[in-house]
Amino acid sequence: MLNDVVIVESAISAFNNAALMGPAFLWWAVLALPLFVVVFWCRDAIVARLGWNDKNILKNVSMWTAGLTGVWIVLFGGNYAVLRDSLSVLPMVIATIVFLASLFVSSHLRTRPLPRMNRWWWLCVLGVIAIVALSDVHVWWGPLLQVGALMLGGVLGRYAKAEMRPVAGIILIVLMTAVAILMQPEFFRFGQLGNLMLGHVVAVLVLGVVAMMSIAVLNINARGKIKHGVFIKLKWLMRVMCAFGMVLFVITEAVPVFLGTLALAFVMFAMSVWHAQKFDVVSGYKMFALVLMCFGVITVMPVIVGLGILYWGILPQNKIWRDFKALL
Repeated sequence: MLNDVVIVESAISAFNNAALMGPAFLWWAVLALPLFVVVFWCRDAIVARLGWNDKNILKNVSMWTAGLTGVWIVLFGGNYAVLRDSLSVLPMVIATIVFLASLFVSSHLRTRPLPRMNRWWWLCVLGVIAIVALSDVHVWWGPLLQVGALMLGGVLGRYAKAEMRPVAGIILIVLMTAVAILMQPEFFRFGQLGNLMLGHVVAVLVLGVVAMMSIAVLNINARGKIKHGVFIKLKWLMRVMCAFGMVLFVITEAVPVFLGTLALAFVMFAMSVWHAQKFDVVSGYKMFALVLMCFGVITVMPVIVGLGILYWGILPQNKIWRDFKALL
């Protein structure tokens, strides 16, 4: 009864039950609502203080989101006992996210001159390398993988011919992070022992669906195609298939089902935009702001939620809810 393994397993089980009944990220978002309201009310003063405007805010918001995601992915994980060393590909996924975040930030800073390296700069560089190396020490090649991903992304971004597209690049990083969380939620403290409740899976689904909306609106042109009768039948068919995929994802919590559901959702949204006579592109950027807010809530990063609120506030007013209904 007092065996060490039994005691530890009992504690883990109790913690798991508590986590299932009260998802921490959700209650954190509820408690932080007053802070988010203040950010929205003071958005003009905050944006002016930061020196941002409607021409550079997208670039700045995206760059900070990529950088903070890279820091989060390095610092926030850490339960290596559940990595299933011989089976898990999570280290490779994390390295991919580190690479993409480094590539994104470096590509947007490529025109700025490098600082003159002195003793303090070298200490900062060595400190960053040490932190990234220590983020994956469950096998001998873990530090090499993570540091290599960081350095490769930085070098390629520095010598890139163009910057990564802000919306597409950030959505790629965000969805990669969501996939990593779904692969092993206990590693990121999103859920314990891989078990998720309805609040967890619905939050991830909302993030993915809004991301697909943003991509469809910003990349598909409204041309008034598809006859109305045919469109209605196709739309209902896609609705049923998306609903089936969502239910299956809630039941299985499987990454392939999640990605398949997002693919179906994108086809449905793209079809809706293509069928429309015109579609306000501002709605696509507002949906991107919602992606940042959802991502900040899931990862418990209030700064990213604040960035999404600032970007939403600086965009022109439009009939966003009408466009939401048109896509659905």
